Amino acid sequence: MIKTGDISGYLKTNSRRIFMSLAGVIICAVSVGVFKLAALGVDPFQSLMSGLDSVIPIGFGTLYVIVNAVLLLFSIFADRHNIGIATFINLFLLGYITQFTYDMLQKLFPSPSIVFRAVCLVIGIVVICFGSAMYMTADLGVSTYDAVAIVISGKWKIGKFKYVRICTDLVCVITGCLLFVLAGNPVSQIPTIAGIGTIITAFFMGPLIEFFNEKVARPMLKK
Repeated sequence: MIKTGDISGYLKTNSRRIFMSLAGVIICAVSVGVFKLAALGVDPFQSLMSGLDSVIPIGFGTLYVIVNAVLLLFSIFADRHNIGIATFINLFLLGYITQFTYDMLQKLFPSPSIVFRAVCLVIGIVVICFGSAMYMTADLGVSTYDAVAIVISGKWKIGKFKYVRICTDLVCVITGCLLFVLAGNPVSQIPTIAGIGTIITAFFMGPLIEFFNEKVARPMLKK
């Protein structure tokens, strides 16, 4: 027999997980907008999205939904165990919030200096790691892009996750840069979508996410 206290505890825990997933995705979306304003490079998947955004004449939010819907279909057919509430929150909210944040920041800071952009880069990295820790710790599904490497390494056993993720990241960056140039942008502008920020996120996101996991996200989930 299930006790009333067990049910209330279950509902309390899961409502907290849903809140953390929602908050984490929103925080990540805002941080990507800050990354885009910094124009010093974004994470690998956003490099791909920036390239696609350059050649496809639709809003970034709608484009993000379309691309992630395609990746979602891949996950559904390959291994649906990685799909959860957070997957759909990410799919439908992140692109539009990122677009809104970037448009608003551009209006507020139309000609940011290199120093200001560098500060935005640092803020963006810290904020995206905090947001990632929130939704990852909630454990209610991963993003459709994260699921690709998980399927390839875990389901198909093609290689270890860290090596598969490096390969998928490289494909995203290279494809994004090619599309960016094909859209008519000068090669000299490539660092705005694949630059120092991309390198920093590759090396420092893991440790920072783990820091926020230990100090904020996990204690929040246990309360």
